[in-house]
Amino acid sequence: MHKSSLAALALGGLALTAHAQTKWDFATAYPTTNFHTENLTRFAKEAEEAAGGKLAIAVHPNASLFKAPEIKRAVQGNQAQVGEILLSAYQNEWQVFGLDGLPFLASSYGEARKLYRAQKPVLEKKLGEQGMMLLYAVPWQPQGLYSRKPLNTLTDLKGSKWRAYNPATSRIAELIGAQPVTVQAAELSQALATGVVDSFMTSSATGYDSKTYEHIKYYYNAQAWLPKNAVIVNKKAFEGLDKAAQDGVLKAAAAAEERGWKMSEAKDREYQGLLRKNGMEIAEPSPQMKTDLRKLVGTTMLNEWVEKAGPEGKAIVEAYQKM
Repeated sequence: MHKSSLAALALGGLALTAHAQTKWDFATAYPTTNFHTENLTRFAKEAEEAAGGKLAIAVHPNASLFKAPEIKRAVQGNQAQVGEILLSAYQNEWQVFGLDGLPFLASSYGEARKLYRAQKPVLEKKLGEQGMMLLYAVPWQPQGLYSRKPLNTLTDLKGSKWRAYNPATSRIAELIGAQPVTVQAAELSQALATGVVDSFMTSSATGYDSKTYEHIKYYYNAQAWLPKNAVIVNKKAFEGLDKAAQDGVLKAAAAAEERGWKMSEAKDREYQGLLRKNGMEIAEPSPQMKTDLRKLVGTTMLNEWVEKAGPEGKAIVEAYQKM
């Protein structure tokens, strides 16, 4: 064979190799500085490396590719191959998605890990049926209570404009007599600046990311629940990788999950310190408020959830409570 023909074949081979690189879009709703985004950016890099150059993952933070409520459907339809979702935002679709959004069911990192262990097999099965796979999940920090005015009892929240971001936070508003207003994380700063909301429950991370301290003075360390973000991948997109690349992605996901849980806990202390440094008053809820929250909100919502979730949900809660 002529040398030029051999060269052409070699070049063709190189072109095919370059063309064979799979490209994934990764949609997330949070800013680049958020610990979840920092963690998933590292996951994307490690997954690319582990796939040996066969995979390129483009991370799209801050709801720049899809807004938070659109991400799950986008991954399901392969418009984005990977996405990060807040599980509890999809409770209306399937009750088990909202399990970690139930107040005071699991209110520490140790309890949240147990709840995840009880929930995970059912979660993986459901996502599989929907054409997706769970890569990993990481919790937000325990949810604290933010308010423009000081609070002594739950009645102090009556009539306040309460930020809701999922079915559970809307239900809390109803139970405490507040007015729910749906505001996603990316719009929270604007909602605070324009007075759309004046009370809510969220993590110290979101509180700091949203510069809550510019508008809200009081933060109560209620440790109400630890909602999880899940990183999901389109099943066909994942199956399109060769075995070595698949194994590499799963290995990077396992590392991201372990790292993310540790980051979440360390960042809670850091973010609370930053909120305080920026002028927020951080306090424990009064004993009366704690009791009222657990009874009026926690017990009521767990009973309602079990009724809606049926035997499947009840079995998960019982498995968790036995751990």
